[in-house]
Amino acid sequence: MKRPTLEAVAARAGVSRATVSRVVNGQSTVTPEIREMVLRAVSELGYVPNSAARSLVTQRTDSIALVISEPATRVFSDDRLFSMVIRTVSSELEAADKQIVLMLASSPRSHARVERYISGGHVDGVLLLSMHGADPLPGALTRMGVPVVSYGRPAVAVEMPYVDNDNVGGAAAAVRHLLDAGRRRIATIAGPQDMIGGQDRLTGYREALRDSDRRSIVAVGDFTRASGIAAMRQLLEDDPSLDAVFVANDVMAIGALQVLRQAGRRVPDDVAVVGFDDIEAARYTDPPLTTVRHPIPEQATAMVRLLLTPPHERASDRLILPSELVVRESA
Repeated sequence: MKRPTLEAVAARAGVSRATVSRVVNGQSTVTPEIREMVLRAVSELGYVPNSAARSLVTQRTDSIALVISEPATRVFSDDRLFSMVIRTVSSELEAADKQIVLMLASSPRSHARVERYISGGHVDGVLLLSMHGADPLPGALTRMGVPVVSYGRPAVAVEMPYVDNDNVGGAAAAVRHLLDAGRRRIATIAGPQDMIGGQDRLTGYREALRDSDRRSIVAVGDFTRASGIAAMRQLLEDDPSLDAVFVANDVMAIGALQVLRQAGRRVPDDVAVVGFDDIEAARYTDPPLTTVRHPIPEQATAMVRLLLTPPHERASDRLILPSELVVRESA
């Protein structure tokens, strides 16, 4: 059987082809009665609009790119942040009748490929995740004029809508919790300093320590478990008497717990540990991890809704969600 055409729908409804086109493409210049007749004909014939032809008329693809500036080995590893964001974004876009296009950009070649694809008009908007300081995409997309929203405050000086969480306040709350528990030598495993999340969580740690006149003890990781292991080993060598560590994400904190256990340090008796993000695995570590709840699904949802809201209807282009300390047995 041949696929029903726009002309066949027009004949069944007793209207012109142009009228059917306006109804199918969601234009509001058709009376409710005519619209109902056309939609009935569409249903009776089983007409499915040609998406390529429709995009030429509407200038919309109904596709949104989620661009993650990380390699596949990181995105599909044990870091639950990425899977939670992808799942939430996909669900939100599906509810809005949009298609997600997942793109990874971790090298100059992949950045160029992403830029070509987006500049070719294949998507209606872009969601950016896990950007690093030298990432060229924010500037390139701004110059293109494509609608874009960032998951987290951009690390580069561009005017771009974003949704972030209170990284500074959350980190400070974690360190104050350790201070209130009587911990005196509090180290940190900071996140990468070319990322705003890593910078802000280190700032919160330092601000809380400065208020207490304690010195900072810092090692830097890259938000991976392996880097948490290496950083914890470095901290134990630099200051064997440390009695607490604030870790800038839960994945690194899990690595830190492994090193402390191997070194014979009891958690929390000898060394208290606090993470950040509250990924699902934080509940099942030994002991369960005290952490700062970063509202990942809520942040991803807000990012999608901000992108799909016309600029003139937005209350703000910048949204900061609160963080919350979740106390478990590790601190």
